Amino acid sequence: MLPISPAARPGARKKLFMAIALAFSPALSASHAYAADDTTKPSTTLQLAPVAVTANPLGVDSDALVTPVSVLSGRELSLQRESTLGETLKSIPGVSSSYFGPNASRPVIRGLDNDRVRIMQNGVGILDASALSPDHAVALDPLVIEQIDVVRGPAALLYGGSAVGGVVNAIDHRIPKEAIDSVTGRGEVRLGGADNQKSGAAVIDAGNGVLTLHADAYERKTDDLDIPGYAVSRRKSEADGTAREDNGRLVNSAARSDGGALGASVNFGNGYAGLSFSDYNSNYGTVAEKDVRIDMDSQRWDFASEFRDLGNIVQAVKVKMAHTDYQHQEIEDGAVGTTFRNRGLETSIEARHGNIGPLSGVVGLQLQNSRFQALGEEAFIPKNSTGSKALYVYEELPLDALKLSLGGRAEQVDVDSNGGGKFGPAVSRDFAPRSAAFGALYTLTPTWSLVGNLSHNERAPSYNELYANGAHVATAQYEIGNSNLDVERSNGVDTQLRWKEGKNSFSVGAFYTRFSNFITLNNTGRQVDEDGVVGGDLTEAQILQVPAIFKGLEGEGKFRVYEGTGDLDLTLRGDYVRATNRDTGEPLPRIAPLKLGFGFLYQLDRFGSKLDVLHAFKQDRTADAELATNGYTQVNLTATYRIPSQFYLEAFAKAYNLLNEEIRDHTSYLKDIAPMGGRSIMVGLRGAF
Repeated sequence: MLPISPAARPGARKKLFMAIALAFSPALSASHAYAADDTTKPSTTLQLAPVAVTANPLGVDSDALVTPVSVLSGRELSLQRESTLGETLKSIPGVSSSYFGPNASRPVIRGLDNDRVRIMQNGVGILDASALSPDHAVALDPLVIEQIDVVRGPAALLYGGSAVGGVVNAIDHRIPKEAIDSVTGRGEVRLGGADNQKSGAAVIDAGNGVLTLHADAYERKTDDLDIPGYAVSRRKSEADGTAREDNGRLVNSAARSDGGALGASVNFGNGYAGLSFSDYNSNYGTVAEKDVRIDMDSQRWDFASEFRDLGNIVQAVKVKMAHTDYQHQEIEDGAVGTTFRNRGLETSIEARHGNIGPLSGVVGLQLQNSRFQALGEEAFIPKNSTGSKALYVYEELPLDALKLSLGGRAEQVDVDSNGGGKFGPAVSRDFAPRSAAFGALYTLTPTWSLVGNLSHNERAPSYNELYANGAHVATAQYEIGNSNLDVERSNGVDTQLRWKEGKNSFSVGAFYTRFSNFITLNNTGRQVDEDGVVGGDLTEAQILQVPAIFKGLEGEGKFRVYEGTGDLDLTLRGDYVRATNRDTGEPLPRIAPLKLGFGFLYQLDRFGSKLDVLHAFKQDRTADAELATNGYTQVNLTATYRIPSQFYLEAFAKAYNLLNEEIRDHTSYLKDIAPMGGRSIMVGLRGAF
């Protein structure tokens, strides 16, 4: 990795990224503008059709996928963007958020989170610390993401055991895959919202048909979140006597972040090769502790290349590689208390073989090595390293109306602890997970299809599950790992019925996943202090393996209900998940309740509007020592107007939580001290050329 002086972190680099973006701006007036009275979208170089490569390496679209997948891109993604990845995606059926205040949240898919949901950037894993603790933010900002693929259900064949819940792949095109002979770009600014956000982003691509350059930069600043009522819930106050303070404001939730990237690629006819460097900086309040802030910096180098049309035996080869240098410091009253570092390299090599009759498929190799350490007062994880090697194969066989898919994956995972002090002697654990899946898509009629998936998934325990030993203040627990954990094993079935005709579509699905030895934190019933001595205010929690079942339903639909003076569409969505410890029959913690929603989308020439209503039911099926959560109805309204211009220019306004409901997500550790924002309005302007 190239050395970067401390003086360049982060302000100097931010200025560099902005300077490069501004340097391209004179080209705006000369670049492929379209007529002012043209109401179409920008040129196809800006609006590439999304390809759900995350769910299928053969590159078919979502209608032909055997695995359930949702794709957010283009204008839809722009209007869905929030400050965190979890909040951006929570409108997708089956997806919730781990909401740790407005600055940190990971997606929760079908009740599974942390090390069971794999978060990737351009098909390569993000080596941050967000899976370790819910107060650690994901090291990427949705402002510069061009497309997000969400794969629900087992995706272990391509991405490993950490994808048993699902996969989230954020695609930013920082390494351009297609050559362009022009200058293109987009920009966006936002003001308002419950956190008084001020944010902006600019993305520029320029090329001469062979060499393509990319630059992007973004910045976001927010104040403490406005909330409807008290931060502490009435239920918690009545349960343990916690005072109901901080009325109308979520203290220590302000944040500021910035970052950017430079990238370049060379197109050589039957492929490309490129390199990019990106930097992400964030400083935010942790909410759980009013005097603690997190200062985060993640630097990443990416390399990607593809060679196509190589021959009949091997048709194409893709190579992806990312080196990450991640660090965040937890600062209490201005002094650094704990430092977390994660450095590593991940590589993926994938070869598509020539067709064997109608059979097509890929063979892949994935390698990952990372080194993690925590230093300071709240270091509850020893210094450790994780290395993995995996080989996988994925095949598809179309047979008239039936398409079959089959695959398998073999891994070797080494998780080593350096030990020392309270962590005891050094420990080395080796695991050999094996996974397999079989799927089928049957076209019943031109408009109806039926999909089914069977899978066996194995996941190696993570370093924190094996070796944790100490106070985890963010979750108010004293966590005790288990170095004797076995590979986590599960079997799953997933079915979907799909219908699509013209502008109307509908899908409904069910899933059932049975774990023989689910890894979970178990409340021992003891209250201890930060040294593990009985008598403190931390809940002692041990890592155990228990048999468990996750099952549920998902559905969504879109229907054109009116065409005339404008077009009106009706949208429907809903999901439900139920998770149970099979040993005790008790519920597992932080499982989202039944959610049902509907919306209306109206479009008339340059004007558009969207009404979205979501009702989350009360969640009173709770784990031991977990409080129930009241239901709520969330109503949001979005209005857009396409401004007449020689460029694509659109103004928008988003009204959140119009009923000013007290919204608490049951999937959040902080649900009883950190509600969602109150009624607010955000305005923005986005453009492209």
